[in-house]
Amino acid sequence: MRNINPRRVALNILVDIEKNKAFSNIAINKYIKKQEISSLDRRFISQLVYGVLENKLYLDYIIKNLSKTKINKIEIDILNILRLGLYQIIFLAKIPDSAAVNESVKMAKKINFRLSGFVNGLLRSFIRNKDNINLPSYEDSPSQYLSVKYSHPEWLVDRWISEYGYDFTRELLESNNKTPNLTIRTNTLKINRDNLIGELIKEGVVCRKGELSPESVIIESMKSSLDNLKSFKNGLFQVQDESSMLVGHALDPLEGDFIVDVCSAPGGKSTHIAQLMKNKGRILSRDIHEHKLDLIKENANRLDVSIIDTEKFDATKLDKKLVNLADRVIVDAPCSGFGIIRRKPEIRYFKDVKDIVELSKLQIKILDTSSNYVKKGGVLVYSTCTIMEEENKNIIKEFLRKKHDFTLLDINMDLPKNLFSEEKYMQIYPNVLDADGFFICKMKRVK
Repeated sequence: MRNINPRRVALNILVDIEKNKAFSNIAINKYIKKQEISSLDRRFISQLVYGVLENKLYLDYIIKNLSKTKINKIEIDILNILRLGLYQIIFLAKIPDSAAVNESVKMAKKINFRLSGFVNGLLRSFIRNKDNINLPSYEDSPSQYLSVKYSHPEWLVDRWISEYGYDFTRELLESNNKTPNLTIRTNTLKINRDNLIGELIKEGVVCRKGELSPESVIIESMKSSLDNLKSFKNGLFQVQDESSMLVGHALDPLEGDFIVDVCSAPGGKSTHIAQLMKNKGRILSRDIHEHKLDLIKENANRLDVSIIDTEKFDATKLDKKLVNLADRVIVDAPCSGFGIIRRKPEIRYFKDVKDIVELSKLQIKILDTSSNYVKKGGVLVYSTCTIMEEENKNIIKEFLRKKHDFTLLDINMDLPKNLFSEEKYMQIYPNVLDADGFFICKMKRVK
């Protein structure tokens, strides 16, 4: 196995994410698969990348306080070296400050030798003065204080404070910076949950039953990666968060139904729905990207799901061949992803107010178009992995205002008894249920 510098790999990943707006999980996998890297170094690389992303605004606040050069004038590679160094000094107690500084300086020398002194000086200045660097005043600006402390854009903090209040927002921001559960869904076409847990234990996996879905299993630790497990290769489970599983239960599909999943990639919900239908009926799983359809096929084959047909199609366009034919339609709409910041911490920096406005226009268009496929008496489910009102309940209000042939159904009828929503729809928050932030709404076509 080659001698790999995990800090340099983490630096390359962070620069890729910042330059190309790459998703962290995809970028990490891309760089790790390129090289032979030990499991210990893999964990360290992931810790560094996610740690910097989760604390980026806080780290930048420190850099701004210590640097005479404006932060937007610092080369992107050098800036991320500083972030990595500061993250190790502040958050990783097992790494000596001297090691964090020295390794950062070594990387800087290889990238831009003349700036290595700048890196050395700033990091050592922080070590000397860290007790003198204070956060913005909570009394003067609560939103700025929370923005820096928990590294969320101030506009987003302001929005959430106005909608949920200060205390709830603080809890939400804190939750967004915690490591989420790794949750899998039992493939009930092949095995029940208790027997799956038994198989996982044999493979050295420490796990427990989830609480929000009857198929969910939470992985606490394991000796190898999931895709190397025999149980994974044999199609006994699929990675899926509990919140996402609830969408399939809300749809409540029946054996023999014709289901249309208009934005289906990578296929987690489609394959779950197939399980609930006992692999009897037909599911049309669509996506606008051909390569994402390949993921659906791959997952369906591994899980031995045979009732899914994939098709490349733009969900904003009306397919006249499907009008009034579907028993149930699921619209898992493109969204800001602000409910899954724990899994993709970079998302918070990629989206702004204008993006939310544009996304809401796209969401209502897809929902309006897809509703035409539902037959009379059929069901339409709308879901997102965000907690923004503009993308969730406001979309439903606008849709029902225009579409008088649909009525809102009570989501509580289809969810586990330990879950209850005061509204007919369900809004899940990560700080409340320790699951991905999700919105789920169920409607019926009545005429």
